[in-house]
Amino acid sequence: MGQGTPDGPVERGAVAGRIPLAVVVVDAAGLVSHWSVGARRLFGWAKGEAVGRPVGDLLPVHGAIPEDHERYGAHDGLGPDLETSLDRRIAYPAAGRARLTAPGPRGDRADVLWWAYPLAGPGPERLLVLAADAALPAGAEEGRREARAGHGGRAERVAPGFAPHTDFPGADELAGRLPEILPGMSVGDSSRIVAQVLELGYPVLEFSHHDRVPVTPDWGVARRAERKARRERAERDAAHGLPAAGPDDEGEDLEYAAVRERLEFLNEVSGRIGSSLDLSRTITEVSRAVVPRFTDVAGTYLREQVVAGEGFPEGPPDATTLWHRVAVEHTDEPGRWDDVVPVGESMPFPAHTPFFQCMTSGDPVLVPRITEEMGNTIASQFEKRDIRPLINHRSMLVVPLKARDVVLGFMILLRHRERPVFNDMDRVTGAELAARAGLVLDNARMYTYQESVADTLQDSMLPHIEPRMSGCDIATRYLPGTLLGRVGGDWFDSVKLPGSRTALVVGDVMGHGLNSAAMMGQLRTAVQTMAALDLPPEQLLRNLDDLAQRLGEHYLATCLYAVYDPIAGELRLANAGHIPPVLVRAGDGRSELLDLPTGAPIGVGGVPFESVRVRVAPGDRLLMCTDGLVEVRGEDIGVGLATLTESAAHPAASMDDACDAIIRALNAGGARKDDVALLMARLNGIPGEHVAQWRFAPDPSEVGRARELVRGQLRAWSLQELADTAELLVSELVTNVVRHSRSSRVDLRLVRSRALTCEVEDDDHMLPTLLSAGPDDESGRGLRVISALAAEWGTSRTNHGKTVWFELPLPTR
Repeated sequence: MGQGTPDGPVERGAVAGRIPLAVVVVDAAGLVSHWSVGARRLFGWAKGEAVGRPVGDLLPVHGAIPEDHERYGAHDGLGPDLETSLDRRIAYPAAGRARLTAPGPRGDRADVLWWAYPLAGPGPERLLVLAADAALPAGAEEGRREARAGHGGRAERVAPGFAPHTDFPGADELAGRLPEILPGMSVGDSSRIVAQVLELGYPVLEFSHHDRVPVTPDWGVARRAERKARRERAERDAAHGLPAAGPDDEGEDLEYAAVRERLEFLNEVSGRIGSSLDLSRTITEVSRAVVPRFTDVAGTYLREQVVAGEGFPEGPPDATTLWHRVAVEHTDEPGRWDDVVPVGESMPFPAHTPFFQCMTSGDPVLVPRITEEMGNTIASQFEKRDIRPLINHRSMLVVPLKARDVVLGFMILLRHRERPVFNDMDRVTGAELAARAGLVLDNARMYTYQESVADTLQDSMLPHIEPRMSGCDIATRYLPGTLLGRVGGDWFDSVKLPGSRTALVVGDVMGHGLNSAAMMGQLRTAVQTMAALDLPPEQLLRNLDDLAQRLGEHYLATCLYAVYDPIAGELRLANAGHIPPVLVRAGDGRSELLDLPTGAPIGVGGVPFESVRVRVAPGDRLLMCTDGLVEVRGEDIGVGLATLTESAAHPAASMDDACDAIIRALNAGGARKDDVALLMARLNGIPGEHVAQWRFAPDPSEVGRARELVRGQLRAWSLQELADTAELLVSELVTNVVRHSRSSRVDLRLVRSRALTCEVEDDDHMLPTLLSAGPDDESGRGLRVISALAAEWGTSRTNHGKTVWFELPLPTR
């Protein structure tokens, strides 16, 4: 389709070229939703001025096709105007030429070639409009100069080897071959390429007598066209006695442009990935960065150890290594890949596959076309799933994801049959892309691993509290202050005490990180130990303060310690510099901050601590937390305490719901930077009818009476199944007091709660010890019997002597 020149006709086969395109996307309402840089240059409107306006105001090309429209390619049913396409009265492309005055600010006259493609899909976009400057062919020499100058920072050029007005087609002839240059596409094809066009940012129209493609969001000019045009130019120059093209001529200029485009792509990809240290999000960013601009399908696989956060994989991969499919991104119709290659599947790859070659060599593997034989080989790994229709005859590039010379995973990249196959330059680009992605993935992997270690450390230090204790229910929450500092010094705890009592603790070591967490672990262990000794709250804090000073002068901590007695209906509390607790009364729903002597933080030293007693009723709720829940930098802590008190009073369906409601009310999951520890206890109490107690004289004859009373009480409580075991153990404990202590009394108490608790108290402070009794020894077996038959047992000193207790689980009915 050449054009005559003074020197004679030009061969039709020489016709080839690239023209920059304006890209406009129109929604169902006829409004512009995308306006490319090329559209701004062609029509004058900036993107901000164009988006949202009716397309007819910006592109008045309806009715612009001359009556002899067949010369302009209006055949095969192509509609003659944009308005018809927009009204959806046709379901196939329209193409034409319009001479109009550009409506933009310049008011220039424009001779425009245009194409309109209907789009299918769930989105609002309904029409893709492409336009080109019909005057460009006549200005080929100027276009060539702009190409050398890198006009606009992009490769906007015509193909090499075109002399002005000779080997480049004129506007009329170009317009006359519109459908041939940009052939008709189905609605599905249009929808598939529109994402590629928009992703590219500045597409070009390629046309050639031999190789015609619609819109090619691909790299540079096709290599065949480059070589052919370069040969023709060299032959033409030689025929006219001109010197051979130098390094600044168009051939090398095009080489430079292709390299520059790839570098721009890699820089753009680098900017789009790594915005998060979350491993799954990073993988998604990498996959979406290459589809559709570089490839049509991207499947990402990682080694199982990487996905599990188990640290750096050890040893090279082999045929037994499991690879976890973590992402599949594609431009095919939705769901086409989901059933065949679902995300989340793990599988090994045999040694005869390109994937094995990539992961063991650490180098990209290029397969220009997947043959039927290779497709069968790959498909053999997928039981009961035929993957061949998805991969056969596609071009494939497998690139490794490496860090520190260790393969963490790989990406399988596939191109549709219609796109150019991957070449050596693509292999280099893919390798560089994978190298950058591998570093980002390794950063995310390291962070995920460190986060897992931190979580494990924090979980090991925080207790796993039983939701039900004697006479109370407990719910807790722990929230790290920042994603980068999950390990902190906040803690909560509960400790079982003699007499069916429970110790409730919340503390906060000042600071963050491993040092604070280590200090927290030591203080928490000390509190558990001292609580088991049944020390009064004020004495426990005094001892804890002494310990903190011995551990180091740089550590400070606050602590709130409470002991709940469900039988007496009483709380005994002491405070060491901590925020006060909230008590919600069950009767009227009133909530209040308990007024406690604040005391100094643990570690200050030399400051006395006091305890107070507070009467409570069944159903009251006690709320203890760290200051991270109520304190916000720049705000008075009183505001947070008031919100805490108010939100604690709101009724909730469960303890967990109540905790969550409080956290939402105080936005603890939002902008707060400090750790949050929250403990809520519902003080249910133990009814008086579930408690029985007696006092005995320290006389051997009282042992039989104790057994009878226990049996009778268990019968009254319908716990006859426990009678024999309980009688035996009570007999051992009372006998031990009568024989070995100098006590003036023996008190026995049975408590029916979540278990049957038996307590024997006397006024001798000497604690019994578990002894090793030989076969001929007459004593030393009592505590061994208790240890063997009781679910739990223990001893503790009291103000007036000691208590030995045991528990038996209640029978399940």
